[in-house]
Amino acid sequence: MVVLVVATTSDPASIGPASAFLAMPGWSPGPPIAEGMESFTNGNVRLLKHEHSIIAEDNLDQRWQEATGEPVSEVIFLSKHTAVSNRPALTVHPIGVPHLREDETPPQGGTPGWAAIPNPRIGPWLRLMQKIAAEQGLVPEFEITLEATHHGPVTSTPTMFVEIGSTEEYWGRQDAAQAVALVLWKGLGLENGNAVGNWQGKGEKVLLGIGGGHYAPRHMDIVNKDGVWVGHLLSGYSLPMDTPTQVNGKTSGEVGGMWKHSIKASYEATKAGFPGGEVIAHLDHKSFKGWQKNAVTSYLQEQNIRVGKPSDFF
Repeated sequence: MVVLVVATTSDPASIGPASAFLAMPGWSPGPPIAEGMESFTNGNVRLLKHEHSIIAEDNLDQRWQEATGEPVSEVIFLSKHTAVSNRPALTVHPIGVPHLREDETPPQGGTPGWAAIPNPRIGPWLRLMQKIAAEQGLVPEFEITLEATHHGPVTSTPTMFVEIGSTEEYWGRQDAAQAVALVLWKGLGLENGNAVGNWQGKGEKVLLGIGGGHYAPRHMDIVNKDGVWVGHLLSGYSLPMDTPTQVNGKTSGEVGGMWKHSIKASYEATKAGFPGGEVIAHLDHKSFKGWQKNAVTSYLQEQNIRVGKPSDFF
C-alpha cells in the first residue's frame, strides 16, 4: 500500500510545497503515468504531479493502482485556499459535497451527495502543523485551522487537503511551502519512521462536526487537544433545511432539504475512515435555530448516532 500525495503545476500553493518536499532526501523517479503527469517515490510515499486543476482529476487513487499495480491507502492533496478575509492561513480538511442534490452541479468538483472517506490524519496533522508553523515563525501571521467538508475531486480512499491561503501573495510563500513540506515529511514518517496520525482502531472516539461556520471554531476547540480524532465537518451551508410550517408558534411536519442525507453520508464515510472507532457527533449548538437543533438531534437519535459534549472526546 502506498500513500499518494497529489500536486498540480497550475497552482503555486500546490507545486511550492511539492517542490520543497521533493528537495528532501530519498526521492527517485516514479513509474510512468498518463501523459502530462510525473511521479516520484520515497519509501511508501508517491508524489504525483499533474497540470490541471486540483479538483478536476477524479479517481486518481484508482488510476494509480491501474497504472502501477500499487494499491493506494490514502490521498493527500496540496492546494491553495481562498478566503474573503484574505488572511494568511494553513488549513487541513476532509472533502465531499454531501449536501448537493443529484440535479445540482458541484461548483468545485465531486459528485452530488458524496462524502469522501476522511483521512484519519486530519486531527493529528492540524496539531502537527500548528507546532511546525510556530517553530518556523509563521505564527501569529498565519492562522492554522480546520476547514469544513467541501469540494472534490472524487476519491475512494481516505482523503485530506492541505492548503496555503488565502491570496496570491501567500500562495507562493517559500516559508509556508517549507512548513507544509515538513508536515508531510514528519507526518508520513519519512524523517524517522514514526508517522503521525496512523489510525489503530482500538475504540477511540472520533468527532463528527455538525453545524457552525466554515472554519469550525467550536469543533476546533476540541480538535486542538492532543489525542482527538476528527472526521467530517458539516458547516451550516452543508445542512440545507427547508423552513417548516409554523402552527401556533410550533414547528409542524417534516423539515425538508438535503441535511439528513448530508449527515448520514458524512457519518458513514467517517465510520469507514475509522474502523473500530466510535463516531460521536459534536454540535455547534449556538449556530442553530431552535427548530433546526430539534430536527438535527431527533434525526441523530433516530439514526443511533451519539451526541457528545466536549469532555466526551478526551
